[in-house]
Amino acid sequence: MSASAEMPYFIKPSVNLTAEEKVAAYEQALTAIAANLAGEEDRTLKMVTINCLLKTYLPYFYWVGFYIVSGPEQLSVGPYQGTLGCLHIAFGRGVCGKAAQTKETQLVPDTHALAQGSEHIACDPNSRSEIVVPVFDPQGELIAVFDVDSTLEASFDETDQQYLERLMAETFG
Repeated sequence: MSASAEMPYFIKPSVNLTAEEKVAAYEQALTAIAANLAGEEDRTLKMVTINCLLKTYLPYFYWVGFYIVSGPEQLSVGPYQGTLGCLHIAFGRGVCGKAAQTKETQLVPDTHALAQGSEHIACDPNSRSEIVVPVFDPQGELIAVFDVDSTLEASFDETDQQYLERLMAETFG
């Protein structure tokens, strides 16, 4: 795809929120997620529910999903909502691979400023900013990374990081 690819008809462009709107949206989303996942143990069902509800409540979430640890130093696309995701990502490659390798959240205000192919993998040229949060099981083992992209620059900040890290820890940890 070229950097000027048209957005698919079924995907809406991102809409950023003010700081206050963002907190309110996260509070509503986390309440809905908790209500829907009460007593749920299935990891896949948790992932699809999180994707759906976060994309519903947070209008700057263009692509949202999980890349699952599928082998040694390897991620494979898991449940997601959005355009086609990369099928496999090696640890250390791109933003998702870096989050998996370092086991630390990655906040990227402008994905187009990164070296394509190594620092960023351009699965969709409409993605302009990104946050990737590592996901751990109760034993502290990395099981996935949670990836969110926006069509706008600088959509993600410390508020997103705090809420998403908390959500991943409470849901999977």
